[in-house]
Amino acid sequence: MRAAIPTLFAGLAILLVAGRHVGLPLQPNKTHFVGAQHAAPTPAAAVAPATAAALEAVPMLEHPDKVVDYTLHAKLDTTSHTVHGEGTIAWRNISRVPVRELWLHLYLNAFKNQSSAFMRAPTGGFRGNTVPTEWGTIDVQRLTLVDENGRTELGGQIEVKRAGDDDETDARVPLAQPIAPGDTITLEVEWDDKLPSIVERTGYDGSFHMVAQWFPKIAVIEPDGTFAHFPFHHLGEFYADFGRFDVTLDVPEGYVVGATGPLIEAHTSNGRHVERHVQDDVHDFAWTAWDKFESRTEQMGEVSVTALYPKGRGVYAERELGTIRFALPHYRELYGTYPYSVLTLVHPPASAAEAGGMEYPTLITTGDQGMPWTPRGVRTPELTVAHEFGHQYFYGLIASNEDKWPLLDEGLNSYAEAEALEAWKGEGSAIDLFGLEVSDIHGHAERARHFTHDAKIAQPADAFTTGNAYGGLVYNRTAALLETLRRVWGNDVMQRAMGTYARAFRFKHPTPDDLVSTFRTTMGEHGDRAAEILHAALFDKGWVDFVITDISSYPAHGPWGIFDVNGKREVVAKRVNDGAPSHRSSGWVLVTRRGTLSFPVDIEFVADDGTRTRVPWDGKDESIRVSYNGNSPLHAAIVDPDNRILLDENPENNFATARGKTKAGAPRTLERATYYSELVMGVLSF
Repeated sequence: MRAAIPTLFAGLAILLVAGRHVGLPLQPNKTHFVGAQHAAPTPAAAVAPATAAALEAVPMLEHPDKVVDYTLHAKLDTTSHTVHGEGTIAWRNISRVPVRELWLHLYLNAFKNQSSAFMRAPTGGFRGNTVPTEWGTIDVQRLTLVDENGRTELGGQIEVKRAGDDDETDARVPLAQPIAPGDTITLEVEWDDKLPSIVERTGYDGSFHMVAQWFPKIAVIEPDGTFAHFPFHHLGEFYADFGRFDVTLDVPEGYVVGATGPLIEAHTSNGRHVERHVQDDVHDFAWTAWDKFESRTEQMGEVSVTALYPKGRGVYAERELGTIRFALPHYRELYGTYPYSVLTLVHPPASAAEAGGMEYPTLITTGDQGMPWTPRGVRTPELTVAHEFGHQYFYGLIASNEDKWPLLDEGLNSYAEAEALEAWKGEGSAIDLFGLEVSDIHGHAERARHFTHDAKIAQPADAFTTGNAYGGLVYNRTAALLETLRRVWGNDVMQRAMGTYARAFRFKHPTPDDLVSTFRTTMGEHGDRAAEILHAALFDKGWVDFVITDISSYPAHGPWGIFDVNGKREVVAKRVNDGAPSHRSSGWVLVTRRGTLSFPVDIEFVADDGTRTRVPWDGKDESIRVSYNGNSPLHAAIVDPDNRILLDENPENNFATARGKTKAGAPRTLERATYYSELVMGVLSF
């Protein structure tokens, strides 16, 4: 799920105003490296042959262990905005112990009343601020267990509330007889949905219907026999077992349907249109129906991609399809094959913006924030589509527990989004307008700085006190952290780590420990240090701030004073720098590393004549004093001149001008340009 992007043109205005103060950067004559050389951060690019070969060798499951099999029929009433559902659920106990209860997610009850966990939670500036004008509910009318012993009615046993809590989204079903490990049961189920007005992810707006979290879903069974069940939290998302969905949708004639999985069969009769969609190896099913959709389908390799959009939004549809043309092969190369035959892009009407920016297996929703046209240089449509498509991997195929570890979903996916957009669009991956270029990752970096010390990244969604902190840490700081590792240790190393993680844990519900261990084992000589940084930044609120705390520049000269030479005492006067080797200019810079994280960085000296000299520092100590010697006096110094450390708390203190030197034209101007760009992207990110 990508948060909304308001105040777009206000942010552009900030950028334009800031740009007036940027000035022209000092143009260097040349740059020298002293000691080991570090390449500047390379742009995200296609996978190198050696890295591609290494990733191809990573074992990757072709199919998950199937736990559930849903065969459902749903009939939509577009006047009352209700869905009547019925069908069967086959479920297998894959745990090690007998199971004596089941847990069902009844997530539409999140919109039933103000007592639900969803409605009680403060949004704190995040999306989903809308209170529904029409409430939503899900009511299980019948639940029957069918096994070798016959039929057992369970409907009367469903416990929808816990003591002292009126939330009704997490239901317990006690069983009279335990289900042994490896055994499969069949449940016959019948239920009724009342869709809310569009609130978040789901609901109706006029005749537009987005139907998500709409059926009774069995919670994940863990190996120890416990269920990973939880209420529908406002900031939390979803976690479910893999299986097969065979769903028949019955809607009024004239309505266009988009749904998870390929269309298997369809017919129209008696004023109703019926479609059947079947998809294996997924853990959810969502669908939409609207009588005003326009449709465009394009075959992209082995995937049939359909865009559903309102009349007049064809330009958006083309931009969204264009993004998928790039994203499908790019994500395949990095994270493995997209294994499904279809992908549907749903562009909701402008009045239903809360339904946009969401992901489900083989179906994503987009949106335009109510703007009939967005300049091509403002890439919010592309960002949204890249983000939601990335969720087909970091949510869909990998399927970690989003409620417990949202960083593995939104965080990794935000990094993947920024990496993909940079590979496609370069430095102007977010904005490329009027000669100004702003990258998506700088928006993540700037927003992340506001929440560094508020909370740790690695925690459950409902542990965050505000939506702003959740977004700033889970989305933005995780993305900035991973991009920092990429910039420090290289694109190939990062591609190998992320690509290995995505492949090795496909269909396996990994945890943060799996992510950290993957980085440790795949990043070669940097593995231990990268893993330690990753763990500290995720679990311990790790932070860093590189600061130039002092700088000095003075003419070099030979020894002067009183000397005893050949038995005679002589007074040697101070000699003025005349350009001779012994009369070079000297100086030093004191760099301090504050915080708990450490990264290798470069320290760059800038001379009066524009010459730049770099000295690498491993960044492990708390400070370092580095000497300068050159033919031209030291003018200024920069730590991290290539802006590799996106986690740096305050980029403004990364550079300093020597005393007595003019600040006009100093290298600070270039860094200000980056800083202002980040500020603007911080405005645009949410």
